[in-house]
This record gives sequence, C-alpha cells and structure tokens, in this order.
Amino acid sequence: MLLTIDVGNTQTVLGLFEGDEVIEHWRINTDPRRTADEIAVVLQGLVQQSPLLAETDISGIALCSTVPSVLHEMREMCRRYYGDVSAVIVEPGVKTGVPVRMDNPKEVGADRIVNALAAVHTHGGPAIVVDFGTATTFDAVSAKGEYVGGAIAPGIEISIDALSSRGAQLHKIELVRPRNVVAKNTVEALQSGIIFGFAGQVDGIVERMSEELAADPAEVTVIATGGLAPLVLEESRSIDAFEPWLTLIGLRLIYERNTV
Repeated sequence: MLLTIDVGNTQTVLGLFEGDEVIEHWRINTDPRRTADEIAVVLQGLVQQSPLLAETDISGIALCSTVPSVLHEMREMCRRYYGDVSAVIVEPGVKTGVPVRMDNPKEVGADRIVNALAAVHTHGGPAIVVDFGTATTFDAVSAKGEYVGGAIAPGIEISIDALSSRGAQLHKIELVRPRNVVAKNTVEALQSGIIFGFAGQVDGIVERMSEELAADPAEVTVIATGGLAPLVLEESRSIDAFEPWLTLIGLRLIYERNTV
C-alpha cells in the first residue's frame, strides 16, 4: 500500500492507497517543531489504530511539503524508519509530467503542481483548482495539461483570525451557514460575510481566470479541494466538482511516474 503525505502550512493530510483507492486517511496539525522521531511516533500510532492495515502494509511513500523545516524532518523520518520502502519526495528533479509556464518555476509550491496533475487526470483540461487551505489558491491548467499560473488570496481561517484580533467586539465563530445573508446578530453577520464573501470571491476570480484560460470559458472545469472547501461548495456558482483527496491522488500519480 502507498502512503501519501501532503504537508500544508496549517495541517498535514495523510492518505493510504490500495491501488487507486484511498482506503484510510488522517488529518493532523502541522508542527514545524516536531522532530523526525516524533513524526514517526504519530504516524505509527495512526497506522496501528486503524483496523484496515498494519505497519508492514506500507510499501511506498509519496510526499510534498510547503514547509521546508518539516520537509527536512519528513525526509529524515523516511530514512530512519522506512529505509527499506521506496519514497518519492516532490522537489526539483522529480518527474511530474506537468510543464510549468511561470517566470520562475521554482517559486511554485509543490502541492500546486501535484494538484494540477491530479486535475488533468481526473477531469481533463482546461481546469482551475481552488484549494481552500491556509491560503485560498487558484491554479490554472491549460488544455495541454500545463500549469500556466494562478492567484493566491488569504484563507478563510486567516481572515477570521484577523477579524477577531483587530475587532474589539468580534470573536471567533463557528463556521456554519447563517439563516440569511442579511444577518440579525453579530455572529451571523460574521458567518454571512465569511461564507458568502468567500463564495463571491471564488466566483469572481474563477470567471476572470476562465476568460483568460479558454476561448470558451464554459469549457473550463473548476475543481475544489482542501479541508475548508465544504463551507463554500453550496454557495459558489462556479465550482463543478469537489475532490477532497486531489493532492493525494496527484502524489500517487507522481509516485507511479518515478518508480516504474
């Protein structure tokens, strides 16, 4: 079985593939202070509590990281605890099959390239991937499967933290859909601004990107992913598909490209 690890700025998502199917998955906090040994303890604990597998079932590892310090420890963890397992880390020199049409391709986060590959594999191009994480990222993929650029906006949780820290009477809230857009109390007013505001942001950016990406914007498939995506899915008019494991799927594809 293949273990895939997507290390984000806030959370790390782990998924276990049997063939092309995710049979187990976990989500943990990304802690830059964790050592390789601590990461191994957490990982082995998750594996051991699963009724579906044993540690010995892991035959390969594929990972990407947007946090350099965590990537270093992940690399050390693979070396020390899974030295006999084939490991593919998405970094320069690894075959992805995704041409990057950027001024400086090295600036593009590994997870965004992984998402582009998975988007073309699952839905074809042209496509836009909207990833709701620490930041909300928009990644444009051409009909040829090329990564051609994107946009980055503050994420939902970042926006809430900023509001609560800068507004004396504004506090953190539960992120659920309010009864109405025109709210009758402060909590629902915040919920309305966040949820409907981000849905409007997604629709606006997607519309503009689609016009630049294809002669017929209707040909562009918009794919949402990320832990916070479900908050916006029902309110957005532009999202065509929700793929919660899009990055993990891309990691599986890259692993296969580099180990065959």
